[in-house]
Amino acid sequence: MFTGPCSPPDAYLLLGSNLGDRLAYIEAAARLLERSGRVRVTDRSRVYETEPSGVGAQPWYLNRVLKAECEAGPLAVLSLALWAERALGRHRRTPKGPRTVDVDLLAWGSLLVCTPRLVLPHPALSRRRSALAPLAEIAPMWRHPKLGRTAAELLQACPDPKAVRLFRAELDDER
Repeated sequence: MFTGPCSPPDAYLLLGSNLGDRLAYIEAAARLLERSGRVRVTDRSRVYETEPSGVGAQPWYLNRVLKAECEAGPLAVLSLALWAERALGRHRRTPKGPRTVDVDLLAWGSLLVCTPRLVLPHPALSRRRSALAPLAEIAPMWRHPKLGRTAAELLQACPDPKAVRLFRAELDDER
């Protein structure tokens, strides 16, 4: 399925949650993606707690980036991500509002995509510390195909003032 002379490009997906058992939701989303048989997670960042930047007062998010090989193409993986969100109770009532789970396709190797349904790399990636911190942790040398900068460079230059810190459970695991 994922073997052959032309290995698929690495896909990077951002998982986030700021409602309920946030950690359980992002772990469940990762499991659903893998159980589909179309996504094989090859690496994952630690979990970060990030200050919200959506509508109104919201709880802080937990975020994690998955590096994956995908059997399907980007649009099919986007559909799978949306299915996983719905399966875990996500209702898109308020744009940028609180959510049980959010699955964003951040990048697909060096592919540039611009369709009504999908833009890759994610159009806000270079402006979101909540996505760049976990991405730079597992793929610091991934290069943005349009901006020409690595994930580490984008994180260093990110103008986002929102706080991003390792989640408490992650700090406990490092001791």
